[in-house]
Amino acid sequence: MLDKANAIASEIVRLRRDIHAHPELAFQEVRTAQLVAETLREIGGIDIRTGVGKTGVVGHLGTGDGPTIGIRADMDALPIDEATGLPFASQNPGVMHACGHDAHTAILLGVAHLLKQEFAAGNLRGNVRFLFQPAEEAQDAEGLSGAPRMINDGALDGVDHVIALHVDSGLPVGKITIREGASSAAVDSFRGWITGSGGHGAYPHLGTDPLWMLLPVMQALHGIVARRVNPMHPAVVSLGVVRGGTASNVIPAEVYLEGTLRSFDPQVREQLLVEVERAFAVARAVGGDYRLEIERGYPAGHNDATVSDWISTTVTDLIGADAIDRSRTGMGAEDFAYMTQKAPGAMFMLGAAIDDGVSRGHHTPIFDIDERALPIGAAILAETARRYLAGNTNDL
Repeated sequence: MLDKANAIASEIVRLRRDIHAHPELAFQEVRTAQLVAETLREIGGIDIRTGVGKTGVVGHLGTGDGPTIGIRADMDALPIDEATGLPFASQNPGVMHACGHDAHTAILLGVAHLLKQEFAAGNLRGNVRFLFQPAEEAQDAEGLSGAPRMINDGALDGVDHVIALHVDSGLPVGKITIREGASSAAVDSFRGWITGSGGHGAYPHLGTDPLWMLLPVMQALHGIVARRVNPMHPAVVSLGVVRGGTASNVIPAEVYLEGTLRSFDPQVREQLLVEVERAFAVARAVGGDYRLEIERGYPAGHNDATVSDWISTTVTDLIGADAIDRSRTGMGAEDFAYMTQKAPGAMFMLGAAIDDGVSRGHHTPIFDIDERALPIGAAILAETARRYLAGNTNDL
């Protein structure tokens, strides 16, 4: 399968660069969805549904009977100004594919090419559901991202297993990260306001100062993981925004904070919410007040042990056992977690680092990948699905 994927590598690269040059934000992936649908029509033999989960596309390929495996790719970009200088850099100011979803979409289109060949040869029995998902990076006004939106529209109905990948700009090309169990963290966010009376900077004793109250609140927030959570359970509390004040001689009446919470264990997730509330309540102890809003995000992702083993076996056979790096982990969140709640599944990280010593982190203006990873990812996904549908479970 790797040779077949390499044979269409230039087409996968072309698609990735086209998508990269025309990034679209969550639930705005109109052009991308059109490109996906047109490409699937060109491949032929694939039933296509558009407008799934608002702007998603679902392709169905198969014999109608037998098992069904879903393969997911996300399509949305981020609100970031690109600074890569690439000839195919974003043409949409303020929007950039800074997380690799352009690669995911192009890879899955490559998988559709490869599996169409396998079905045409009469080697497979069963079905493949190609899930081109919108809005992994953001939620709509009702608090739903692309995965639950697609699930609500029936995209995973009848799917027995589901698989996916995510490029990793810090992992060398030819390396894969796959593990059973926790694969991504649950994510929740908070917005808080510490309030006081404010006042004149020359007369601080005549009012209450939320900037002063900020210090014990921040100390309490940063002490949650260190002193309130069982150290055997990973957790993160991070502040991303602290904003307050307008002039040097004006004590503001309010300070605004915004942060993110990450966890794997459901009980720890609930504990973090309680502890954040307690941390903000410190403001009352020093004469102020607070308001707090919590936004529940994605659940923790879980890689099914059996499906993870399928992917590991495929990787071992295609590129060698030493290609699998099980040491890497992280607290990133992924709404693919909703799909693995619907059907047993697994996601693997695909090494895509450019080997020049420059760090091109995800969600940064200089994010980029080594495109040699694209056919590798397509081969792993396609071969895992092929073996499953061919009934070669012993090979998996």
